[in-house]
Amino acid sequence: VTSLSGLPQWEVEELPVEDLLLFEAAWEVTNKVGGIYTVIQTKARITADEWGDNYFLIGPYFEQNMKTQVEQCEPANEAVRRAMDTMNKHGCQVHFGRWLIEGSPYVVLFDIGYSAWNLDRWKGDLWEACSVGIPHHDREANDMLIFGSLTAWFLKEVTDHAEGKHVIAQFHEWQAGTGLILSRARKLPIATIFTTHATLLGRYLCAANTDFYNHLDKFNIDKEAGERQIYHRYCMERAAVHCAHVFTTVSEITAIEAEHMLKRKPDVITPNGLNVKKFSAVHEFQNLHAMYKARIQDFVRGHFYGHLDFDLEKTLFLFIAGRYEFSNKGADIFLESLSRLNFLLRMHKSDVTVVVFFIMPAKTNNFNVETLKGQAVRKQLWDTAHSVKEKFGKKLYDALLRGEIPDMNNILDRDDLTIMKRAIFSTQRQSLPPVTTHNMIDDSTDPILSTIRRIGLFNNRTDRVKVILHPEFLSSTSPLLPMDYEEFVRGCHLGVFPSYYEPWGYTPAECTVMGIPSVTTNLSGFGCFVQEHVADPTAYGIYIVDRRFRSPDDSCNQLTQFLYGFCKQSRRQRIIQRNRTERLSDLLDWRYLGRYYQHARHLTLSRAFSDKFQMEPTSPPTTEGFKYPRPSSVPPSPSGSQVSSPQSSDVEDEDEDERYDEEEEAERDRLNIKSPFSLGHVPYGKKK
Repeated sequence: VTSLSGLPQWEVEELPVEDLLLFEAAWEVTNKVGGIYTVIQTKARITADEWGDNYFLIGPYFEQNMKTQVEQCEPANEAVRRAMDTMNKHGCQVHFGRWLIEGSPYVVLFDIGYSAWNLDRWKGDLWEACSVGIPHHDREANDMLIFGSLTAWFLKEVTDHAEGKHVIAQFHEWQAGTGLILSRARKLPIATIFTTHATLLGRYLCAANTDFYNHLDKFNIDKEAGERQIYHRYCMERAAVHCAHVFTTVSEITAIEAEHMLKRKPDVITPNGLNVKKFSAVHEFQNLHAMYKARIQDFVRGHFYGHLDFDLEKTLFLFIAGRYEFSNKGADIFLESLSRLNFLLRMHKSDVTVVVFFIMPAKTNNFNVETLKGQAVRKQLWDTAHSVKEKFGKKLYDALLRGEIPDMNNILDRDDLTIMKRAIFSTQRQSLPPVTTHNMIDDSTDPILSTIRRIGLFNNRTDRVKVILHPEFLSSTSPLLPMDYEEFVRGCHLGVFPSYYEPWGYTPAECTVMGIPSVTTNLSGFGCFVQEHVADPTAYGIYIVDRRFRSPDDSCNQLTQFLYGFCKQSRRQRIIQRNRTERLSDLLDWRYLGRYYQHARHLTLSRAFSDKFQMEPTSPPTTEGFKYPRPSSVPPSPSGSQVSSPQSSDVEDEDEDERYDEEEEAERDRLNIKSPFSLGHVPYGKKK
C-alpha cells in the first residue's frame, strides 16, 4: 500500500501473463442484448493491452453479427487451434476471429443450432453434475445449456494442449454459468471466476413491486423461484456461484442481494467502467453541449408550435432513458416528482420551463401525425424566414451601394407581409402539444401515459413542466429527432434515473463521463460507488436519492427538491457544475477500475493453483478512509444559498466569480483522484 497525496493506492504484483491464458465467456460477446455487452466491449481494450494474444472471448455465433462485427482469422495459439479442430471434427461449428472494437480481442464463437443434436446428452451430463433438470419448453435455458456445454468442451481441449500454461476462465451471468459447472464437475485444471451483474430472482421480485430490500432476509427463495417458473434457471445460477473459485459482482448493493438470493458473499466487487476519452481542448464538452442543445431546441420549437410562449434560453432539458421497466427504473417516482415540481414552479411564478424526455422503447404503430406536422411547420417557417431575409438583404445591400439609407417602410412590400402573416396563421393549433411522439399500441394501459393522465401533465400553457414520451431508442436517421443517444445526452441539462433496482447503472455513469449532471439512487450500484468515493456528490453534479431508508413519499419529496434546486441555478452555476461533473470521469475509467478485475484473477489463481501461485493479496483495492473532497468554492447546489425563486439564467453572481477558481479547483481534483490503472509502467495517456 502506497500513498499519493494522502490517497490509498492498491497495486498488485504483475501476473506472468506469458504463462497464462485468459478466457471470458458471456452470451453477449458480439451479441448486444443488454448492459453486459457494454461491460465486455468497453473493458476489452484494457484487458487486451495487458494480456495481448493470450486473451480470448467466448460467445454465441450469429451470422449477422459475424458479418458485421468480426474479422475472421486463424488462431495463432496452438492450444486454441487444436481445440477448435477437434470440436469441428466431432460435429460442431466453431468460428474464430477478431472482434472489431477497441482492443480488437480474439473471439471464439459457437454455433448453438448446429450442435443442438447433442442437447439430450448434455441435459444428462448436467443432471449427473448437479441434479438440475431443464424443461424442454424453456428454449432459452436449453440454448444456454448448449452454449455452456460447448464452452466446457472447448476449455477441456485447450487444457489438454496448453503445454504448461495455466488457464483462467471468467463466466458472466447464469447464461454462461453451465460451462463453469461442467468444467468443475469434470475437474478441469482451470481457475474459475463467476460474475453476476444482477441476480435472476432479484430482477423478477423487483418487477413484481415487492418491498424487495426490506424483505431480503425473509423471502422463501425456492418458493419464489418456483412460483415464477424459473426454478431450474435459479438452480443453474446458484450452482455456478458455488462452483466458482472466486465469485464477483458489480456493486455493494448487488453483493448484499447476492448474499441473500444466492447464499454466497462475493469475494470481490468489480465496478463497471467506461473508456473515457479526453478532449485536447479542456472545455470542448461544453461547446458540444451548446451545439446539441440547439438541435434539441429546434425539435422543441416544432413540437410545441402554437404554444411556444416560453423562453427557450430559460428552458431546461431533463431526460430518463433505458428499458421500459416502469417501477424498476423509477419512472413512477419521477413522474410524481414532476407533478410536484410543476406546482412549485407555478407557485413561485418562475420563468424557468422544464421539458422532460422519456426515452423508453415500447410497442408503437408509427410516428404521431401531429408530431410530424409540428416539425414540418417549423421547417416551413424557417424556409419562409430565410427567403424574406434574403430579399431584405439584397434590397439593403443595393441601397447601401448607392450611398442611401433605405426606407424601412418600403424595404418590405405587401407580398412579404402577406407571406409572413400566412406563416403566423399556420402556427395556430386548437389542440395541446402531444405528450407522446408515436402512436402507442396500447395507450389506455400504458403505465407512463396512465400516470400522466392521473397527474394532469398535458403540456398546458400554464404548466412549467412539459412531458414528451419518445417510445423508441434515438437514431441519427430518425425524421423526428435525428440525434444519436450520445449527442442527445450532451445536449440535455440533467439525466434523471431514480431506479429502484439497478445493479450498476450505466446511464448516469455515461452522463458523468460526458459532463452532464445526473440523479441516481442509493439502490443503484453507481450511486453506492459515488457515495463511497465522493464526499459531496451534489457538488459534483451527482444527486443521490435515498430509496433504501426512506418511504416512497419521502424519496419523492427529496427528488422534487433536487429538481427544484437545479432549476434555481443560474447559467454560470450550471457551467461550473458541469466542469466538476466531467472531472469525475477519471473515477469511471477502466484504466482505474480494471485493477479490481486484476485482483479477482490473482485471487482465483491462488485458490485454484495454490501450489504454484502463493500470491493472494491481503485485501482488495480499497479507498477506505478517503473520499473525493468537497470543492472549496461551494455552494455547488444553490438550493442552500439562493433566494426561494429561481434566478434568471443570464444573472451571474459576482461574489461567486471571486470564490471560484476553476484551474485551482481542477488541479486539486487531479491530485486527489486515484492514479489510473497502469499497464506495464506505461505513462498515463500514452500508448504501450
